[in-house]
Amino acid sequence: MASRTKKARPAKKGRAIQAQRRQPGSPRPWLWALAGAGAVAVVALVVGVAVTRSNGGSGTPAAPEVTAGLPDTPDYHSLMVSPTNAKTLLLGTHYGLFRSTDGGRTWASDALGGQDAMNLVRPGGQTLWVAGHMVLAKSVDGGKTWRDARPTGLPGLDVHGFGADPRHPQTLYAAIAGKGLYRSTDGGNSFTVVSTDVGPAVMALAVMHDGRILAGDMQQGLMVSHDGGKTWVLSLRAQLMGLALSPGDPKRLLAAGPGVLLSTNAGASWRKVLDIPDGGGPVAWSKSNPKIAYVVGFDRTLYRSADSGQTWSAVG
Repeated sequence: MASRTKKARPAKKGRAIQAQRRQPGSPRPWLWALAGAGAVAVVALVVGVAVTRSNGGSGTPAAPEVTAGLPDTPDYHSLMVSPTNAKTLLLGTHYGLFRSTDGGRTWASDALGGQDAMNLVRPGGQTLWVAGHMVLAKSVDGGKTWRDARPTGLPGLDVHGFGADPRHPQTLYAAIAGKGLYRSTDGGNSFTVVSTDVGPAVMALAVMHDGRILAGDMQQGLMVSHDGGKTWVLSLRAQLMGLALSPGDPKRLLAAGPGVLLSTNAGASWRKVLDIPDGGGPVAWSKSNPKIAYVVGFDRTLYRSADSGQTWSAVG
């Protein structure tokens, strides 16, 4: 992991570039390119892993250790902002979930220690899902407690992408590595296969308000389905780690990979607003203050925007 001393630099105008996944500690070359005029809107996705808060289950739990800056873990997978407080963040990592209550300046271990939390999803209300490598868990109290989910119909629990339909919170999608896309219409109790075309390289999955499904594929780019996930077309040639749709403006989108790209026209065009040489990972908007957004850089820096994604600065 690179040093946290790198600063956000002014975005360079011009062609987009394309990202490539790398192992921790190796260089991250990134490249973006539009794949046509039909690039579409994106909803933030990501879920992570789950079991329960690691307090041992008895006695008085020890206060979690608080550290300055992002936790030192092999990778950062998912990010979520509290719907009521723009300074309360939940971060999914290779070592479980971490929480910040001061806008990302300090962090403490929160739950699911040692589990690879690749995705964090809030279908609505107090319900949260976390999914990742060999883990799928659900919380019904805003993340205070978690329980393992073992739905029928899934071929395994290597969940690389997880998303919820904003129109129907009981409808969930899971991208299983090497298998394909699966859908649940009963709140995650059971799943059925939708397509075997999407799954192995998906690192971001999202469902839009018009029903389109988006998949950030690290090999192909941003894929879009207009028929519930049965067939897919390429809309943005970019290897993406994070996608986010502004809760205040459905036409304003963020995509993270080779830094951060911003679209203000529902994905018809994109411009780079933040350059992160080591690459950008999970990205998320604040619902309580839609002008605020965060992105996690693989230089171990958390970046924040206070003007709807136009400009960014390092937190702390």
